[in-house]
Amino acid sequence: MRPLLLVDVDGVLNPFGRPEPGFRRYHCTIGSEAYTVHLDARHGIRLLELALATGAELAWATTWEHHANHWIAPRIGLPELPVVPMGPARDSELGEMFKTPHVAAYVEDRPFVWFDDQVRGEDERYLRERQGLDRFLLVSVDPVGGLTREHLATARRWLTLSGFSQGP
Repeated sequence: MRPLLLVDVDGVLNPFGRPEPGFRRYHCTIGSEAYTVHLDARHGIRLLELALATGAELAWATTWEHHANHWIAPRIGLPELPVVPMGPARDSELGEMFKTPHVAAYVEDRPFVWFDDQVRGEDERYLRERQGLDRFLLVSVDPVGGLTREHLATARRWLTLSGFSQGP
């Protein structure tokens, strides 16, 4: 069973702090709302390399939902990706964030790595206790700096140790 690499946008690919060199600013319009995002094309390359090396499938786990395929993916060199449907927010059971039940429903029993700036211990507890999931890694990304090589290396190590490496 192929593992999933779930990727958030805001706070992960679009950091909230001052962008470092390599980031470009883009203006996006969704409906009547205008957004400014800062994206680094190297993120797309690194995520694709991680997916290739581990046999994982990339998917969006973001409130951008399908808009991520239109506004984010082409700017960082990703193809159109599957999207975790976020649906309506539910009341928290264990203090988990609103996305966690939607992620649990999407992954079913597939192993996964989830890059998000809002995942915490409560989310892990919810996934383990309420959903019975045990083959996952939550990678908490600092929203100021966004996704780093260290986050990707952590994911790769976990996937490799879990038996998902495709090569050296």
